[in-house]
Amino acid sequence: MVALVFPPKLDLARTPTPLQRLDRLSRELGGPTIWVKRDDLTECAASGNKIRKLEFTLARALEAGSDTLITCGGMQSNHCRATALLGARLGLKVHLVLRQEGPRPETPDGNLFLDILSGASLSVYPRDQYQRQLPELLQQWLDHYRQQGRRVWLIPTGASDATGVWGYIGCARELKQDFAAAGIRPGAIVHATGSGGTQAGLTAGTAAFDLDCPVWGMAVCDSADYFRHKVHSDLRDWRALYDVDLDTDSLAVNVNDSHIGPGYAVATEKVFQCIRQVAATEGLMLDPVYSAKAFQGMIEEVKTGRFRDMDDLVFIHTGGLFGLFSQRHNLGLSDR
Repeated sequence: MVALVFPPKLDLARTPTPLQRLDRLSRELGGPTIWVKRDDLTECAASGNKIRKLEFTLARALEAGSDTLITCGGMQSNHCRATALLGARLGLKVHLVLRQEGPRPETPDGNLFLDILSGASLSVYPRDQYQRQLPELLQQWLDHYRQQGRRVWLIPTGASDATGVWGYIGCARELKQDFAAAGIRPGAIVHATGSGGTQAGLTAGTAAFDLDCPVWGMAVCDSADYFRHKVHSDLRDWRALYDVDLDTDSLAVNVNDSHIGPGYAVATEKVFQCIRQVAATEGLMLDPVYSAKAFQGMIEEVKTGRFRDMDDLVFIHTGGLFGLFSQRHNLGLSDR
């Protein structure tokens, strides 16, 4: 084990989260026993993986005397929703720079509904403009609030940076205790990867705490090469910022980009079928943007052989329930 000194964090999440065995679904699939780390239960409305990262990020923001948070993401961003709610809890102003995905709904739904309910300020930009000009757009709003005399803390997409890495290093520490309590040595840990921060933390954490278990990120956007570069970059920044003695450059960053489908936030019928199957079999809710894409990809890999010969397989449920509501029309339930 590597001796790690964790930086200050806020106690915002309900952790440790449970490790749940999916007996019925595992029997149906005929493969390894599937376990789920229930990080969808980290909180109620601010649930999911982002809160683990934000515990460290917001601690830094408060330490610096910040009174305003600016961050960015898609219209149904789980990270933006978590930031908006936690900012409200801490008495901080939150401004969200959002990327429009398709037509803007007449009635706000899902994460967007909670963004507005929490009092966050929103700036929504067309997808092309957002992708071309995001740094400039963030700088524009940074300058705007600084001119008002506010002390601004800028949080990157998904809170995935050197500080956010600590969130899933902490989760890896929990997993070591979970595995010991359950008496298992999983063949792999699988999760959805969308901004790279969760995978960076798990990759470093499994090495630091000697879990002897590969981490597989199921990409929901971008390529495997992109995520390998992003994870290694975040880990190098983490080592430098916190003076960590861990050779992260030698760590394997395993990414599967075969199950993205048509694109980010666009799910196939197989993904919606997976949502229905897991909900009906285990009472477990997945979302079409992140967790269900990753879970369906994991099931496909079990069927084709990558994970078949393992006794136990662990899935990190990164949350996203509210994003499911905004796509409920795709579930084919209206006629039931």
